Amino acid sequence: MNLTADTAVRIEFDRDLIAALPASGPRYTSYPTADRFYSGFQAADYSAALRARPADAPLSLYIHIPFCNTICYYCGCNKIITKDQSRADTYLRYLDRELALQAAHWQGKPELAQLHFGGGTPTFLDEAQLASVFDSIRRHFTLVPHGEYSIEIDPRKVSRDTVLFLGRLGFNRMSVGIQDFDPRVQAAVNRIQSEAETRTVIEAAREAGFRSVSVDLIYGLPHQDTATMRRTLEQVLSLDPDRLAVYHYAHLPHLFKPQRRIDTAAVPDSSLKLDILQNTVHMLDERGYVFIGMDHFAKPDDELARALENGRLQRNFQGYSTHADCDLVAVGVSSIGKIDRVYSQNEKDIDAYYAALDAGRLPVMRGYVLNDDDVLRRGLIQDLMCRFALDFADYLPADGSASFQEAFAAEWADLQPLAQLGLLELDEHGLTVTPKGRFLIRNIAMVFDAHLRHRQSSVSYSQTV
Repeated sequence: MNLTADTAVRIEFDRDLIAALPASGPRYTSYPTADRFYSGFQAADYSAALRARPADAPLSLYIHIPFCNTICYYCGCNKIITKDQSRADTYLRYLDRELALQAAHWQGKPELAQLHFGGGTPTFLDEAQLASVFDSIRRHFTLVPHGEYSIEIDPRKVSRDTVLFLGRLGFNRMSVGIQDFDPRVQAAVNRIQSEAETRTVIEAAREAGFRSVSVDLIYGLPHQDTATMRRTLEQVLSLDPDRLAVYHYAHLPHLFKPQRRIDTAAVPDSSLKLDILQNTVHMLDERGYVFIGMDHFAKPDDELARALENGRLQRNFQGYSTHADCDLVAVGVSSIGKIDRVYSQNEKDIDAYYAALDAGRLPVMRGYVLNDDDVLRRGLIQDLMCRFALDFADYLPADGSASFQEAFAAEWADLQPLAQLGLLELDEHGLTVTPKGRFLIRNIAMVFDAHLRHRQSSVSYSQTV
């Protein structure tokens, strides 16, 4: 079966079907998902995985910057609200220590295939602080012309000169937080951001030679409706972004304290949220954007769309990616890395993170070592999420003792009603997700999640659409 995806596939947003299948579930930026990580995992387990990796294999690097100047009420990220920039100086010294401790486990300076600065607000750092982080990176990695080096940007805190500086440092991709341009919505979530300052940042990125600019929007915020979202989209599309991510807002004030400042009565109900999403999808389709999967859209000539078309699309902790899958080193508080069969997450509390490094050890809080079944299902779910198809021959028992239908008998039974609803097509050789099924790909992937099948989770997952 050809597992390359068709970027010309039609958009089919079946609103009634989506409404009839309410569900919450993982986003599958990893499998098993992070809620399955266990505290018995030790730093020694992660160190052993680092030592065992091929010396000439490229690496990805994620750097978590937890600081923000102000709080956005919708946010559920691990962050520290402060205006004291000196706190970042301390944090960066510890980042450098952690990176050195990890690098002691590999030989030479491996090629850096991907780099992502996330947060928090990475642009909380000033130019000198950003330069110091890049000095650390260059000591331990070899930056390459074809590498993908991205940073999350808050336009309220960034000038044209800062963006040009980021380009000179080596960044070539950026993700720009917008969420919504409507003044009433912005006031309700404490994020006041003008179109003009956002445009300045995006135009500066193009001037600096950034290869891709992505923007983030959120639907389901307080006071949003179809008319306000259409106006926001018109403003966003006038900025001509290469990619858009349109995320669903999950209002969970019992879990995230900042959300308690949001008026629950002003949050759109599920029916209105679906109306907003449906209109957004149709508007992006009309403007020529390709639906990549879940909540991501891209121009047809963007690398993300081309990766989807030729079967190279990947999914990792930062979402969809264009680069071939490779091991991920992660540094900073709460960050998650992946080395072959091992996931490792750092301490979430900054004082615990500092204490571990003061003791000369990696600040590992928890992690997971995949067994053979996990590895098999990780590949299967990756195929579903990125290629929207399965070739059953790729997932047969190595000894040929059973067919796919026999090896996955419970899953096969659960696929039948999804096929009857038109989400997927099945035959003896494989599975193909239909256009309407692409919007419910998480529901399909969940069928193959053995951990969900056999063990309940206390985690509140986001809605699948």
